Amino acid sequence: MTDTTIRITDQPTAEECAAVLNTLRRFTRATVPVLDNQDFAALVSMDGDTIVGGLIASSRWGGFHIEMLALPDIMRGKGLGSHLLTLAEEEARRRACHHMWLDTQAFQARQFYERHGFAVFGQIDGPAPYYPRYFMQKVLA
Repeated sequence: MTDTTIRITDQPTAEECAAVLNTLRRFTRATVPVLDNQDFAALVSMDGDTIVGGLIASSRWGGFHIEMLALPDIMRGKGLGSHLLTLAEEEARRRACHHMWLDTQAFQARQFYERHGFAVFGQIDGPAPYYPRYFMQKVLA
């Protein structure tokens, strides 16, 4: 390992991230019979072209992970976030997922997710206003 180098960056390129992901996938393929990893996006635009928000998720091995749900202030409180969650849940069920999960910070949307059937299953504490960080799931029957 004398010729091994480590480069630190706070701006990895898409190609660099893909290279690390490919290494992980090679390991996983050798261990797990089916990769079963699919992305999902429900994108919101105001003029049909410019994306201003949406929901980004992925499914893997029976779980549906909501990575991001974001809407501009002008679109909040009108049911659009709830509709995005409904679309995600419909897709999770279509993919035969057992549960959906996400994480949210104290200053974000814990109550919103609780109103949609999510419950906290884990928490990381830290300094306000950023923490606690809540890990939430919704079991799909």
